[in-house]
Amino acid sequence: MDKLKSQNDELQKLAVDLNACDLSGGPSLNHERSRRKVENTNREFWYFIKSELNKLKQLAEETLRNIDGNDEWRLKELQDLGDLVFKRLDYLQNPKDCSTAKKIVCNLHKGCGYGCQLHHVTYCLIVAYATQRTLILESKGWRYASQGWETVYLPLSNTCTDRSGSSIKHWGAPSVIENIQVVELPIVDSMNPRPLFMPLSVPADLAERLSRVHGDPSVWWIGQMVRYLTRPQPELADDLKRTKHRLEFKSPIVGVHVRRTDKVGVEAAFHSIDEYMIHVQEYFDKREMIEPISQRRVYLATDEPSLLTEAREKYPTYIFISDNEISKSAALGTRYTDASLRGVIVDIHFLSLSDYLVCTFSSQVCRVAYEVMQTLRSDAANNFYSLDDVYYFGGQNAHNMVALENYKAKHSKEIDLEVGDLVGIAGNHWDGYSKGANRRSGRSGLYPSYKVENKVMVAEMPTYPEADKAS
Repeated sequence: MDKLKSQNDELQKLAVDLNACDLSGGPSLNHERSRRKVENTNREFWYFIKSELNKLKQLAEETLRNIDGNDEWRLKELQDLGDLVFKRLDYLQNPKDCSTAKKIVCNLHKGCGYGCQLHHVTYCLIVAYATQRTLILESKGWRYASQGWETVYLPLSNTCTDRSGSSIKHWGAPSVIENIQVVELPIVDSMNPRPLFMPLSVPADLAERLSRVHGDPSVWWIGQMVRYLTRPQPELADDLKRTKHRLEFKSPIVGVHVRRTDKVGVEAAFHSIDEYMIHVQEYFDKREMIEPISQRRVYLATDEPSLLTEAREKYPTYIFISDNEISKSAALGTRYTDASLRGVIVDIHFLSLSDYLVCTFSSQVCRVAYEVMQTLRSDAANNFYSLDDVYYFGGQNAHNMVALENYKAKHSKEIDLEVGDLVGIAGNHWDGYSKGANRRSGRSGLYPSYKVENKVMVAEMPTYPEADKAS
């Protein structure tokens, strides 16, 4: 406060100096010096305030997380929950008798990119889990690898890969498909009816434990599905290890994903490398308040080959780790090739291993990396900065926030909030305000982001006691 008063007194004195200037024949030297001093004082004072707020934020985050000494417990609890889900999936996917098992059939021929297709299979696995059916993935002729999913990932089952059954039907109401052995799934956008267990819901029997230890349970839950689906074949696992050694990938490191080519102007706006690096610098600045950092490393994943050179020229104090061959393979003409498939897998792998992620959540590759990140460490719900969208899962049910405090709109673009209101979020403006629709009042508009929190959606799903016995 003393510094704030001192700065205010100086600004007032400078304002007097400005008024005293003789401007006949143009501004005097004193006038120009005083004007520049006012500008500089304002700028430097803003830097000071921003720095102090960042220090307070970092101190609060570290103190709140570690003050009770339970960080190790939280990590173990998440690991235990992850192991439990993995065992349930393994039990579901390996029935004793495939000929009588109930099945969900999922086709990988959806016409979109890798991240979109992976999320399609993820949705299929969630439906399989929630309906207690073994997932049969039909992936031969996959646009990325004609021999299918098993080209790079382990089979989803060791005992049941055959779609045959006594009866078969397309997805429908529970009463229609309950006694059908084989159910075929559409793409998520065509699913009708839409069950409550769809993202962003989490299983009811895990919800309380998960909510205690993770800031965004739905992302963690989806990440467990992705983790099971993308278990690498031995050759791929060895390749990832060699690549990590070759690139000298090590912590601390920030993963930056810059998507250009076909996305710009269609699904996302253009963002310069400078916009990403602002948040990279903020992350390292905050981390250096706790520990010294000798090298600031960035893993740069992009489909723009020239961006690596630009980044290194503009930010010579940073070490940029990237594989330009991956960037070249992501070009439109070579996107659906073996090299391109390897490239996107490598990028997602190292982005997810990063300590922090700066990207655009309009990109499914970025969202996949964020999902996988949740399976690799303690609560990483806030280990990201998105330049555009909030996190979402394509085809999800409504994403609701719940109001923690009352708020009275200050102008026509804002909406009122009452404690307990559900607000369907449309986007975070990343300036302290979000946009959404108040389910109670029916009004849409802006509201302070800190006055709400995610509403954890819970859905009844099977508990798999046989699998749990092994836990």
